[in-house]
Amino acid sequence: MPTGFAMRDPRTQLFDAAERILQRDGPGGLTSRAVTTEATCAKGVLHRHFADFDAFLAELVLDRAARVESQATVLCGSAGTGTVAGNLTGALVELFGPVAVTVVSLVISRDGLRARLRQAGVAGVPILTEAVAMLGSYLTLERDMGRIAADADIGTLAPTLVGAVHILFTDREGPPVQESAVHRVVTTVIASALRDAER
Repeated sequence: MPTGFAMRDPRTQLFDAAERILQRDGPGGLTSRAVTTEATCAKGVLHRHFADFDAFLAELVLDRAARVESQATVLCGSAGTGTVAGNLTGALVELFGPVAVTVVSLVISRDGLRARLRQAGVAGVPILTEAVAMLGSYLTLERDMGRIAADADIGTLAPTLVGAVHILFTDREGPPVQESAVHRVVTTVIASALRDAER
């Protein structure tokens, strides 16, 4: 592509290209050349918008982690409706789509990216950290409404749910994870926290 070609939204185009590579080839296939080739643009485009490749990856991760906030709004809005297990299952299935799982793998696999994220003030593993906060907020609302036991340890429940369900989605080569499998994990984790009327 000629270097003078104007991209309408280069950041979005580059981020989307990186996601396609992550889903297709995993973190090992993600290079600056692969991204610009996938985005059908000159390599210099990436470096005009980002200081270096780790800066690009950090912005990609932060952009994708920010999307969890909109999911949190929806989940918290469902408090008091449906079933607690059903609401959690739906949120976790949506959360752990192919993009989120590969972005988490990317963060875990690249030391330079983790260092860049720490410099940006990010603690923990992005997406997983936001997911724990999302579930914690929802479970707190359900506890306030009486559908979760007053003594439920939400600080343990939320990360346990995220960790247990994340494990289901980590096998990129296996068959797609069924919602029923996620529901089984959710119901097992929250069983002791549910009020009798919600069981």
